[in-house]
Amino acid sequence: MKTIKRMMEHQLWANRELLSGVRESGKDNREALKLLRHIAVAEQVWITRLSGESSGKLQLWTDDAELASLTELIASNESRYAAFMDGLTEERLDDIVTYANQSGTVFHTSIRDILTHVALHGQYHRGQINRVLREASGEPKALDFILYARLS
Repeated sequence: MKTIKRMMEHQLWANRELLSGVRESGKDNREALKLLRHIAVAEQVWITRLSGESSGKLQLWTDDAELASLTELIASNESRYAAFMDGLTEERLDDIVTYANQSGTVFHTSIRDILTHVALHGQYHRGQINRVLREASGEPKALDFILYARLS
């Protein structure tokens, strides 16, 4: 349980750091914003499913990302995940969540596997955003877990 909680705390910290990096770049980098939006909406999708609600109305990929709306969505996700994690026990980690993906296909997945996926999925795309920032002469953000561990 402690490891999953640390992974989720890192994920939320890394999102804030990367949002700051995109903001600091001072550029309207559409690719970085699109990827950051994808991370935020994917996290919204999963917390919605973990809450027993349908995520069918949420679009994972669009080209209309704006920094202000992403800031709000990331803050909302952080609040929702924090509340979910506060109420989660070791015994519930292997509970099965039944949900439909964006195409309507039904799946059954443990809470443990969903949270692990959320943490790893975000890490992949944050790396892509850092590459985009570097290519646009921006400053990539250091987001490794070990840095988070040293700071916390």
